[in-house]
Amino acid sequence: MTKYVMWGSYCENVLEKREPYRQAHLDGLAKQKDDGVLITIGPTKDVTKVFGIYEAESESAVRSLVEADPFWQNGIWTEYEVKEWIQAF
Repeated sequence: MTKYVMWGSYCENVLEKREPYRQAHLDGLAKQKDDGVLITIGPTKDVTKVFGIYEAESESAVRSLVEADPFWQNGIWTEYEVKEWIQAF
């Protein structure tokens, strides 16, 4: 399967605004990890950006996962892009 990277941005005051959606977000990510589609994901230290690596059949499959996430649906993630990634090492 193909690997994809996802870069996104968080809203302002993310630590406060994410709280109502955080558990559902984490539960969804755990399922993606268990299903083998999510390799890793997390915020930058300053909590302004999110970075993830997915292994999926298509870019649209990754976009569907991102757009189904409570953080996207509730404006915690404000923008994102997905790129096919070639892992050199």
